[in-house]
Amino acid sequence: MLQEFLTQYGLFLAKSLTVLAVLLVVIAKIVSASMHAAPGTSEHLKVRKLNRRLRGLQRSLEAAVMPEKEFKALRKADKNETKKLEKEGSDRHRVYVLDFNGDMRASAVTMLREEVTAVLSVARPKDEVLLRLESPGGVVHGYGLASSQLARLREGGVKLTVAVDKVAASGGYMMACTANQIVAAPFAILGSIGVVAQIPNVHRLLKKHDVDVELHTAGEYKRTLTVLGENTEKGREKFREELEETHTLFKEFVHAQRPSLDVAKVATGEHWYGQQALALGLCDALQTSDDWLVKAAKDADLFEVKFEPARNVSQRLSGLLGAAGTRVIDALADRLESKRFP
Repeated sequence: MLQEFLTQYGLFLAKSLTVLAVLLVVIAKIVSASMHAAPGTSEHLKVRKLNRRLRGLQRSLEAAVMPEKEFKALRKADKNETKKLEKEGSDRHRVYVLDFNGDMRASAVTMLREEVTAVLSVARPKDEVLLRLESPGGVVHGYGLASSQLARLREGGVKLTVAVDKVAASGGYMMACTANQIVAAPFAILGSIGVVAQIPNVHRLLKKHDVDVELHTAGEYKRTLTVLGENTEKGREKFREELEETHTLFKEFVHAQRPSLDVAKVATGEHWYGQQALALGLCDALQTSDDWLVKAAKDADLFEVKFEPARNVSQRLSGLLGAAGTRVIDALADRLESKRFP
């Protein structure tokens, strides 16, 4: 029993030391490269052909379920077709697949603007863009810029389809409505065409403890509502007026992008699920992005485009350490499970 334990422990220790050694080598290479590389040179555009990935998934399953002879014949036909396309060249239309995962500040717009610029530099009139969009909304100026980036595609003559698998609400829907077509999963959330703002105020608490706050402004409405100072009804009225103005701009933007939509009916701040959104005209079809891509792959070349910003040494090391830590923990868990459930 003791000998078996020592053997198992020795194997685990050897694996852990191997992972550590590899990690140290990688860290040394990254540090060395960063010392010789100019700042920002690591940013790049990552392009992956999705047709190969989809075909690979299909062939992996076919390899498991088909007779070996039949599968080999299929593989041979694939190779012949690939050689033919490489020799003759493919004139099929291209679909550029972009992703936008939105947060409150719409920070992904930093990558989106680079991806849109790259696509516009090579896209042909018959090409298309699919944006897989996920966002519950956020700040007006951030999502306004993101929407403007998508509008560049339509202005450049490139057809834009937006696919919503989970949620595109508020600022997310502001982006989605710029598309020629919106497809949504049956239970995806769309809409929420409204504006909201809230500001805590601790003036009475400060006054209770004899704390004074002085706020000096130049301009009648430089500040309307504040966190520390005493808010006035005049300030509240102006703040509500600004919210209404923003909401009006939002509604006008949506109407300009989707003229057939009854904006007065849907611009109540409510959101709807896919089936309801389709009936209201907030989207054009019920379909997941996966199904859309599988169907498009039959007649088009699909290219996933991602802009990878430059990362400093600490960010790269953090990613490597996290991955190495995960591998060590997984190895330890495997050993514990094997001991618990022989």
